[in-house]
Amino acid sequence: MLFSDLNLKVERGELVTIMGASGAGKTTLLRLIDRLSEPDSGTILLNSLDTRDIPPPELRRRVGMVFQFPVMFQGSVRDNLTFGMELWGEFMDINVLAKDAGLPEQLLDADTTMLSGGEKQRVCVARALSTQPEILLLDEPTSSLDTKSAQKIENMLLGLQREQDLTMVWVTHAKEQTERIGGRRLIFKDGRLEENFQR
Repeated sequence: MLFSDLNLKVERGELVTIMGASGAGKTTLLRLIDRLSEPDSGTILLNSLDTRDIPPPELRRRVGMVFQFPVMFQGSVRDNLTFGMELWGEFMDINVLAKDAGLPEQLLDADTTMLSGGEKQRVCVARALSTQPEILLLDEPTSSLDTKSAQKIENMLLGLQREQDLTMVWVTHAKEQTERIGGRRLIFKDGRLEENFQR
């Protein structure tokens, strides 16, 4: 995917939604921000630092990402939530983290293979937040869920964004979802930014 003349700035605490057809560059942009893919040219800055100058492990701590399909590590919910914290030696209160993501305390010791799709996605959100990232990237986090679970995850994420003043970039294919979410809306087409609309 080639981006054409893309110049974009996301402010601290801002909520940005990205729309576009399949292949428009939405997910590619998130992958470039998190250096899961590398740009051929151009620069991506995180708080004035070129992301290529930030060691990948440190970048993973500073940039949280939640994918379309929940990815679980083996073991319990607690194991999943403490993974990043143990890696960095920076610990948060697991119960607070679970509560923020809408996970009942009794699920902490449950094996992740026993969770519903919505519960797994909540674990992914909590795990992404466990390193206290500066920005949270969301790649269609509700599209693989049933309507009821999707609405709960959406409401939970919006609540977190407001309460924690969290910088959030949210990819979606649903126009009605961008209208519910609010914030700034970007529309991409074939790698080009077609619309940059602040509501």
